[in-house]
Amino acid sequence: MARVAAAGSVGTVIEYYDFFIYGSAAALVFGPVFFPNFSSTAGTLAAFATFATGFIARPVGSLLFGHIGDRHGRRTVLLISVLATGLATVSIGLLPGYGSLGVAAPLLLTLLRIVQGLGVGGEWSAAVLLASEHAPPGRRGLWAGFPQTGPTVGFVLANGIMLAMTATLTNEQFRTWGWRIPFLCAGVLTFAGYILRSKVDETPTFLDLTARRTLVRAPLARLMHHHWRRVLLVAGAVTAAYAVNYAATTWALSQATVRLGVDPTVMLFCLMGAMAVMGLATPLVAVLGDRYGRRRLSLLGCGAMALGIVPYLAMLQTGRVGMILAGTSMILLAVITMLGVQGAYIPELFEPQLRCTGTAFAYNIGAVLGGALTPLVATRLSTTADGLPWGVAAYLLALCAVSVACFVLLPDTSQESAAQGTTAGDVPDFTVSRGVSLPSAGTDQRSAPKSPGRA
Repeated sequence: MARVAAAGSVGTVIEYYDFFIYGSAAALVFGPVFFPNFSSTAGTLAAFATFATGFIARPVGSLLFGHIGDRHGRRTVLLISVLATGLATVSIGLLPGYGSLGVAAPLLLTLLRIVQGLGVGGEWSAAVLLASEHAPPGRRGLWAGFPQTGPTVGFVLANGIMLAMTATLTNEQFRTWGWRIPFLCAGVLTFAGYILRSKVDETPTFLDLTARRTLVRAPLARLMHHHWRRVLLVAGAVTAAYAVNYAATTWALSQATVRLGVDPTVMLFCLMGAMAVMGLATPLVAVLGDRYGRRRLSLLGCGAMALGIVPYLAMLQTGRVGMILAGTSMILLAVITMLGVQGAYIPELFEPQLRCTGTAFAYNIGAVLGGALTPLVATRLSTTADGLPWGVAAYLLALCAVSVACFVLLPDTSQESAAQGTTAGDVPDFTVSRGVSLPSAGTDQRSAPKSPGRA
């Protein structure tokens, strides 16, 4: 299990390191390097437009890699996704600018960004399935929680190395060649991640489905025919956490530096410190999910986000470093209380034959709705209110209400899991049909009780 957890976690670290390093470079240098004929503002906006293509590609990647995971195995997805995203990131570091390639440079940059988005769209679901389907009963939340630390570690690494470059190089050196170093470093991470994942076995659940010849020919078609309501509920359930997370990182960075006058380097250190607190809390949250139930923790996290939004924004508005660090740590702890258990909870909501497709597609729809739209909406709301964030608070509170409603409508798998007594290789699933909760067709019937007296 330690090797499995490491293989899943290192991939999510790499994927999100690549994702975050692109965002930093888009804000700092991509405008003049790839869009030099634009004004400063227009060049930055064009660079952020290429950043947005990664979010657009995530649901597409979830469908592509979800199909591969349900048809050819979770391990196959992990190997392909880490290579696709890592090689695309290294290629960005080697890509000549507009001065050398002309209009082909931004076009190739956009293409490579799409490849990054495709890889991230399939990475998370395969990583958590690898952990949860290998894990023993009663510890699925713990082991599936380790890949959830990947985005936090990736964020800290990406911003840390970018800060190191900006601190040790002149502006001209950084703009000319220094920004490429973080992208090239992804090659080392990718190689290490691929080697580690190549040594991990396929999950027992998928091997069992293959042996019994119960794989589905068209997972997406079956998913949308039988479980489209559940897909929408899961997407709505995770939207608030992504919205609050990106409000506290992406939008807050702009709000603090542009409107409140906080030094950008100081603000980045605050965000890195808060993200480190979030990462350290993730295993604890996962254990609590095993102990008290994943849906219960999800509802608790949504409630904590709703209660913490206004105090967090008030602390941000002070412009004081200590208050910003404390407020950001507080709100991100609420976020991880919900997100930290989703690696085990969401896969339990879909039958094994459709688990990779259902988990990836539903999760990434919620990520796009919350992550891609929130910085734009929050910026607009704060602009129309003379920089005051109370419209942002109302928006985030509304999303929290939506997520709470979705979690209430989703089943509590912890009680049903205990009743099933499933084996370590099979994650329980409980699909709702006409209001009755039933084990899915993929549940290993050999583990079911044969008599009332059998435990």
